[in-house]
Parts: sequence; C-alpha cells; structure tokens
Amino acid sequence: MVEPTHPGADAGVAALVDVLRRIDTGRPSRAVMGSGHYANVLRLDERRGLALSTDGVGTKLIVAEELGRFDTVGIDCVAMNVNDVVCVGAEPIALLDYIAVEEADPAVLRAVAEGLRRGAEDAGVEIPGGELAVVPELVNGLDLVGACVGTVELSEIVTGSAIQPGDALIGLPASGVHSNGLTLARRALPDLSERPPGLGGASVGETLLEPTVIYVRAVMALLRSGVEVRGLAHITGDGLLNLLRLEAEVGYRVTAPLARPPVFDLIASRGDVSHAEMHEVFNLGCGFVCVVAPTAATGEAVALLSELHPGAAVIGEATDRVGVVEVAGLTGHRGAGFSAA
Repeated sequence: MVEPTHPGADAGVAALVDVLRRIDTGRPSRAVMGSGHYANVLRLDERRGLALSTDGVGTKLIVAEELGRFDTVGIDCVAMNVNDVVCVGAEPIALLDYIAVEEADPAVLRAVAEGLRRGAEDAGVEIPGGELAVVPELVNGLDLVGACVGTVELSEIVTGSAIQPGDALIGLPASGVHSNGLTLARRALPDLSERPPGLGGASVGETLLEPTVIYVRAVMALLRSGVEVRGLAHITGDGLLNLLRLEAEVGYRVTAPLARPPVFDLIASRGDVSHAEMHEVFNLGCGFVCVVAPTAATGEAVALLSELHPGAAVIGEATDRVGVVEVAGLTGHRGAGFSAA
C-alpha cells in the first residue's frame, strides 16, 4: 500500500487509487481488503491468501552515499517490506529487490547485497530474484526498493476490525530513525561526521544509518501463541497516526510512550522542529504496535515480544474516540496531523 508522507501526497495517492481500482480483469477481484492498509491480500482459493506489499529505503540512501557505506541499507529494504506484510497476519516468505543505479559499481552492489542477505535471514525470507537497472538519466547515485509476498489463512487475516475500546497497545522499541523522516533529520543534522555527546560516541551518520528493526519473528511468535491479536501496526512516516490505518472504529491513547532515543531530541533542538511535527514524522522510539485483548494474556504477550525486543511494553489503549490518536498532550487525525489537545 502507498503511504503518503509529504504535503499533497494524500491527493496524489487518491488519484492513483481512483484509477487503479477500476481495473477490469473480466473476473471478480481477488483482493480481500481495501486500499490503505499496510498490505493487501489476494484470495488464492477458499482457504489461502497471498499478502503483498512494496516499499523502498528513501533518502536514507543519501546518508549511505555520503558516508560511502552501503552494507546496512539492504536491511532497511527488507524491514520496510516484511514489517508491512506481517501487519495483516501473514508470514512473509519472499522479497524481490529493484536496484536503480547511475553506474554499476561491483563493490557498492556487493555491500547492498550483504545487507539484503542479513535482512532476509533475520526475517526468514528468500530473495529469489530482482532487477538491476543502470539508468544514469534517471538516478544520481542509487535507489533501492523491494516487494514482499507472504501467505496467510483467509480466516486468520488481521485487519484491526476486531479492536475494541480498552484493548491494550504493546509497543516494540525502534533502533532509531529507521527509514522515515531522513530528509528532516539530515536538514537538522547536516554534519554527518559530528559526534554529539548525546549519541554515546557514535557519529550523526552512523546513528542515522542504524538499520530498521525487523519485527517479523516476534510478531509471528505472538500470532502463533494463542494470544488474541486484534491489530498490528508498523510505525513509520506519520508516527503513531499509522494506527489509524487499521480497519477499526476506535481511537488510540498512548499514556506510557517507550523510551525516546537521544537522536530525536537532537533533531528537535537543532532543527527547531515542533513537538507536533516530531510526532507526525518520526517513530520516536516505537517501531511497531501490537493491539491485543485486555486480558491476563497481555502480560504473556509482552513477555513473549520482549524475548526478541527487550523493552516491549504496554504503551496505552484503544478508545471510543474514533479516528483520534492521543499522545504527549497532542491530538491527531490521519491526514491532518497533530495539534495541542
């Protein structure tokens, strides 16, 4: 699914979807879900579905190019795709990569491939093919995009429609900026070689290149545990407003946010970025949210997720304020951003 993260993008996506939804194949559509979720599912037969999603690494590649370091961006490419596919309850099984370059540098491509390999192994997916395009007329440097497929029982698709007010939100920690908001981060922190005291000895560039966390193994373990999972959200551009992509007639209140990595405070202060904009652009330390029924199993779910992602914790609950996200004194609506509550 397309995720708008820039002014005017919502209208652009609407224009695309308006045309594409009118595709006539001469047979009933296989799509099980509507547009706007993290992934869609195509019905293969009466029992099985194929989940599909595509995403890229974005302007994080500019940081990689400036540092001459490409061994981690492949992890980001895998993560941005598999983390979306698992949001519908599907098990990611394969990813195809598309690499567009100005020139085919074997050393750079080998480094990109190393990241793809590490990400694929972490997610438990294969990369059975891909495409390398040498297009100097279009690309100044390198672009990296992936498309992921997964499988899911149609009866076990997680859309969010089962979420009810009072359900618990479990947040999984992010490693840092991940792969969204890099344009704003680079503008606030232009000197990639700087080593500000708050970053624990790491340079700005090293911090921004920290790979996106892959949550697949933990989420799949949760889905197989017997805990009632009602919603799954990958927190990317738009921050916690991503919760509103779930098919749920509820709102969300975050009362105990996860720890905020120091890089975000540095971006806010150096870039003079408002409290609201920080929440609209960045994950601010929470890279994924699992919505579960508020039962004794909530503690079991936190413990299970913490095995792979230490620091996972209940961060809030679903509310009856439909379409509203409340966090840190802000109230947010999808497409309208956050404002003071």
